[in-house]
Amino acid sequence: MSHTKVFSFASADDVSRALDKYLEEASRESIARSGKFTVAFSGGSLPATASKYLQHNAKIDFARWHVFFADERCVKHDDADSNYKLVKDELLDKLPAENRVPANQVYAITESLVGDSEAAASDYQQQMAQVLAAGNQAEASPQFDCILLGIGPDGHTCSLFPGFPQLEEKAKWVTHIDNSPKPPPSRITLTLPVVNNAKRVAFVVTGAGKRSIVKDIVDKRDQSLPAARVALPHGPVCWFVDDAAAQDLDVVKPSEFKL
Repeated sequence: MSHTKVFSFASADDVSRALDKYLEEASRESIARSGKFTVAFSGGSLPATASKYLQHNAKIDFARWHVFFADERCVKHDDADSNYKLVKDELLDKLPAENRVPANQVYAITESLVGDSEAAASDYQQQMAQVLAAGNQAEASPQFDCILLGIGPDGHTCSLFPGFPQLEEKAKWVTHIDNSPKPPPSRITLTLPVVNNAKRVAFVVTGAGKRSIVKDIVDKRDQSLPAARVALPHGPVCWFVDDAAAQDLDVVKPSEFKL
């Protein structure tokens, strides 16, 4: 049965430190089990928060990482709106040359398809299948080792927005949207069945501006909010937040963070 664990810290810097340790453990466990670590990043402020200490962690074997994107804007790789560019700039390019994620293990949107979001989504699902579905039935949802998520002020996560049909997609691993309420309008995104099949999911949220929506998602479990519908059958959904974002929580109390 799914449950939620909230880890709250005094500052965003402390969130970064804890996330570094969490990802170190997740990476070590996954590599010991399967020889690789499959992780999907969201955009926004998450890559910078996650990467602050992660980029200096020599205990992690980044050469075994396979990096995907929980959602992506249909833009070129060098566009300022690109989540790929954001993760590349904040983490991948900052890793030491002797311990980097190989370029062919970073799975970006295919640039030639950014003008056709439906084709881009289908292509990205095929990219995922090459890494995540080996030995599995074709119809089964793939299983990431870890998915890192943020939330918007409207409760969206990935590019799954409240009231939009993509939230109800159950057959596809990756779907598309061309009328996103947040620019740019065309995007691709993982679907809820994929998110909810991950071994680990961690939300990363900082700042008092998110306090109300964090309460609506974590305490009230408002099912109209996409982030509130993230639930794992085999473990907790973890929230790494600062005290400013967690200050209104009174149902789900923060837990002590320890590995």
